[in-house]
Amino acid sequence: MSDYQITLKPVYSCPASETPKDVKLPDGWASLSWHQVATLEAIRDPDIDVIFNTAMTGDGKSLAAYLVTLLTYFCAIGLYPTNELARDQETQNQDYSEQFKPDIKPRVVRLSGQELEIYAENEGLKKAAAIESRSGNSEILLSNPDIFHYLHQGAYLTRDDSPDKLWNRIDKDFDLFIFDEFHVFQAPQIASVINTMLLIKNTNRYKKFLFLSATPNKQLIERLKLAGFRCKEINPIEENKYQFPDTEAQCHQLQEEGWRQVSREISLQFISLESSNKASETWLKDNSNLILTHFQQHPGSKGAIILNSIAAVKRLTSFFRELLQPYGLVVGENTGLSGKQEKERSLQADLVLGTSTIDVGVDFKINFLIFESADAGSFIQRLGRLGRHDGYKRNGQKITFETFTAYALVPNFIVEKLFLGDSPPLEATSIYDRSFFHNQIRENYRRINDFEGYYSRWGAVQSVMLCRKLGHKTIVQQYKDSQKAFKTACEQVFKTSLGRVAGNMKQWATEWQELSGKDKGNPIAEDASSFRGSSPLQCGIYDLTEPNEVDRFKTYDLPGILSNLEIEVMTEAEFMRSLLQTAERLGEPIPKGPFAHCLAFMKLKAYREERLNWRFTYSGKLDAIADAWKVQVLIGIEVWQPDNYWISEINKRLRKQALVSYVLRRPVAEVRSRLRLPMHFAIYPISDQYSFHDATAPYSIAFSQSALLLDTLAYSFKSKGDEIWIA
Repeated sequence: MSDYQITLKPVYSCPASETPKDVKLPDGWASLSWHQVATLEAIRDPDIDVIFNTAMTGDGKSLAAYLVTLLTYFCAIGLYPTNELARDQETQNQDYSEQFKPDIKPRVVRLSGQELEIYAENEGLKKAAAIESRSGNSEILLSNPDIFHYLHQGAYLTRDDSPDKLWNRIDKDFDLFIFDEFHVFQAPQIASVINTMLLIKNTNRYKKFLFLSATPNKQLIERLKLAGFRCKEINPIEENKYQFPDTEAQCHQLQEEGWRQVSREISLQFISLESSNKASETWLKDNSNLILTHFQQHPGSKGAIILNSIAAVKRLTSFFRELLQPYGLVVGENTGLSGKQEKERSLQADLVLGTSTIDVGVDFKINFLIFESADAGSFIQRLGRLGRHDGYKRNGQKITFETFTAYALVPNFIVEKLFLGDSPPLEATSIYDRSFFHNQIRENYRRINDFEGYYSRWGAVQSVMLCRKLGHKTIVQQYKDSQKAFKTACEQVFKTSLGRVAGNMKQWATEWQELSGKDKGNPIAEDASSFRGSSPLQCGIYDLTEPNEVDRFKTYDLPGILSNLEIEVMTEAEFMRSLLQTAERLGEPIPKGPFAHCLAFMKLKAYREERLNWRFTYSGKLDAIADAWKVQVLIGIEVWQPDNYWISEINKRLRKQALVSYVLRRPVAEVRSRLRLPMHFAIYPISDQYSFHDATAPYSIAFSQSALLLDTLAYSFKSKGDEIWIA
């Protein structure tokens, strides 16, 4: 094992110089943090519209956001990128009410897509009425930005409804809109949120927006300022509101002065690995005794392993359960394919294995962490899971952690950049403060493309749609001035003309009508105005590996299925019959909405030990399509995977699908590397009839929103004779 080990100093957060007069602190609280009071003051300041709180992970950003709701009648919507985070926040809000004992306890309601569907069914309501009912009976509404996006788009309304039927009431009822963990979103989601904020700003008065993220998004801040939003950044690092003490004596001194510890001292070891698919998985199996030894030497420890691949987590969960069970240690699993009960159980496990569902904010109490990461952002985010708590309660008894240990599984080049060479920024066995260390990670890790070009090229498609709705006959007089102001603001923010964008949309609609023979629809515009894009390759999965029956009905994308799963094809009728029978037999509702537009339905039998190769194929020629350098709707795409007995069933359906696509005349590995694409960016190999037998597919294809993102970068590929170069 390598000896690239460093120590990260503990972190202490500055107390507020004074507590606001109307805040009665809970028993045992000396003070609020500086950033919490600064956030409360900013929310109350009539000259501030948008607040960015960039306090470190674990420093109480959630309390900073919701404190105002505990002091007076003040309604807030909290928007979370995962349902687990919203569930976690619901518990935290209940704790805040118990601790602060407000005169009027705010009613907290949680609303995800699945909960909305089940509530609407149970109450015999349409979804719009269900949203009105749930939001109207809450002072704090916890939801996700997807629902927030679609209700402002009018997605839950009928043709006869006024476009503002839902959002007019909700935007008026709620005073504060909170966006949590916003750094996980890419340009399309940021563009969507900007559009919605501009709609609220130009149709309502005095609304506040609060972004909580340890990683500030400069693109967003600059664009909001362009639109006339008055922004305030609350950045404790820049204001020197964190201390990183060197000694126990300094720690005690800070505690005496009211500084609060937000992270403990951490021993961090870098493990240098080859950049291959199973490098981390192999290392974990080869070094499994290291994990067992840690639990034996430090009884009461709790650990987490965070990986990039769901399939790797599934395989390793079985491996570690077998290894650790004889020692009375419980192993849990938390991924996008884990059932709800499995995820909830994982919070109590001694060792939890998971993917990004762990690192986006859920508060695990651990003192032992092994993680891999795709970029600087995920490295810092995942490391931030460790050191937040000094222990936990088990059967009413407090268990105190003694040490905090992390292993970072990183590619060789990261270790070389950080520790080797002429003047490396880090030295093995040295001690660093968190702020300096995070900067070194950001500067030396692989930089990911931020898709800056997306805003001007695609961001205003949603603006055009919202602008048209403000001109709807039922509300045109009411919003006449708002529509003009909204149009002007969108053109400033996205640096484009809405007239020109509307012209492009008309052209896409015409091309679609010619291709499909249909007189309605516009797939490219629909993808550009959606929150996360459509999911044309999503399949319904009946998961036989899931122990809890009610959680067996899941969705997963076809590319992941082809690579990692052993499956058996089933019909949609079989799948839905099984779903309805299971729900009736167990007396538990199972949402049907996620399966409404699935490409195919399958039983998941097992996870493969080795990843299988496959590629997309196109029956015609791809050279002219690639040379068009634009997003197009393609029909006739299939999958080629030798020795796959069920793929012909899928291809019957897939070849009829109209797929919003972008094709590049370069292999996937080269496109990924040159364009600095994020690890999970959905881009795949594709061949045509002339390159079908090539060892490596010579073309790359992206679908839906990924196609739009790829379009914003493709200008950098230009042909110079036979040579491809990047500008």
